[in-house]
Amino acid sequence: MRIITTSTAYPPYYFTQSQIADELASYWQHSVDTAILERLHSRTGVDGRYFSRPLADYRALDTWGKANNVWIETALDLGERTIECLIQQSGIDRAQIGAIFFVSVTGVASPSIDARLVNRLKLSPRIRRNPIFGLGCVAGAAGLARAADYVKAYPDQYAVLLAVELCSLTWQRGDVSVANLISTGLFGDGAAAVLIAGEETPDAKSGPRILDHAQVFYPDTEDVMGWDISEKGFQIVLSPDVPSVIRDNLGRDVDQFLAAHHLTRADIGCWIMHTGGPKVLEASEDALGLERGALAVSWQALRRVGNLSSASVLVVLDDVMKQHRPAPGTKSILAAMGPGFCCEMLLIEW
Repeated sequence: MRIITTSTAYPPYYFTQSQIADELASYWQHSVDTAILERLHSRTGVDGRYFSRPLADYRALDTWGKANNVWIETALDLGERTIECLIQQSGIDRAQIGAIFFVSVTGVASPSIDARLVNRLKLSPRIRRNPIFGLGCVAGAAGLARAADYVKAYPDQYAVLLAVELCSLTWQRGDVSVANLISTGLFGDGAAAVLIAGEETPDAKSGPRILDHAQVFYPDTEDVMGWDISEKGFQIVLSPDVPSVIRDNLGRDVDQFLAAHHLTRADIGCWIMHTGGPKVLEASEDALGLERGALAVSWQALRRVGNLSSASVLVVLDDVMKQHRPAPGTKSILAAMGPGFCCEMLLIEW
């Protein structure tokens, strides 16, 4: 099971953190203390983010249906660009793609986005489609694991994982809770895709190899992260307990996962972690006993594009693949955590 190539794509609208805070302060001028809003936004570790529309256009997206229509339009555009990039970078025939896994938690469509992309990209009519909704931030890692399972079962085939998250389209303009104020300063829009090859394909000897993966579910933690969904759309659920859950569980779970392969944390030369936010990254560093700088690529991705939910860990993977590729033989842990609450981990060898 090999990761052949990766790609990312973003909408054309990029705004600095101060521009976004100014727009929200204008909208919430009678409901929110501007100083508090600016302080919360300044602590997210984000310099700027991509959005699906110009900031002024969001005021007209006053129903879930209007926002979701923009989600469909933008998701199709970004999905087409990322998958086309995979095909061009790898040189494979698009008819060779045996399965497509699509993950998102910021919009809904039926037919799903993957079905519409089969038509747009002229993919095989026999392709196996796997749309996955609801996993949130963990879905990038979980989708990669599910795609790896597919090519393990069908080793002569390729699979594509596509993650599209358009978090700006979930903004709740009537919600001035601290959780929503933080989310409007943290989450952005973007997409990432990964091409995975089975061991009997012509690419079986190139690219990092997925050795194994595991998911750990934490009982009775449903209220830690997720959405409250109503006629208004997606309202953020973001508990201050998230860093504590990470500190209490991540180190132990990674140790148990590595021990099954007769490895320890000392054997891991590269950590590819979800960019949940400063508190999430700090909690991950603490839980794993990592020196500051070990998650530098994740911190850089957070600063550059914000938290992209499921796409975040794949953006970090893309950066590692293209700019920080480890030496052959180096082992990595790719991990993300999300609603459930749960953790997905993959062991990768370069």
